[in-house]
Amino acid sequence: MALETTLVYKTGQAIPFTVANGTGIEKGAVLKLTDPMTAATTTGDTDACAGIAASEKIASDGKVKLGVFREGIFRGFAGAAGVTAGQGIITDTSTGAANELVNADVNSENIVGVALETATDGQSFLFELKPFGINLA
Repeated sequence: MALETTLVYKTGQAIPFTVANGTGIEKGAVLKLTDPMTAATTTGDTDACAGIAASEKIASDGKVKLGVFREGIFRGFAGAAGVTAGQGIITDTSTGAANELVNADVNSENIVGVALETATDGQSFLFELKPFGINLA
C-alpha cells in the first residue's frame, strides 16, 4: 500500500479494534468501520471511518486486535479532487489510490476529519482526524 498517513500531533490514545487475522494493514492506513467495532482497510469512497492504524498488522500473525487512532493531527495525501482548509474530508479509495482523501460532498454522511491545509492531487496536507457519521436520508 502507499500514501499512508503519519501522526504529527497525538491528542489521544489508540483504541483496540477487532481486525481479521488473515489481513495485513499498514501503519498509518485509513480504516473503515464494520460491525462489531471492527476495522479494515478502506475499499470505497465515503466508507464509515474507524480511524487510522497506530501500528502495522502482519497478515496471519494470529493477532485479531489493532490499535486505532480516532483523534489527532495527521499528514495525509489529497485525492484527485483535492482538499480545502477548513472543509470536511472523506475517503477517495475507489476512485483514487488507497488512503487518499478529498473534500466531502454536500451530503456526505461519513466524515474522516477536517483539512487544516489546502492541497491538490497527490500533495500532502495536515488534517485533524475526527471521524463521525450522520444519517441524512
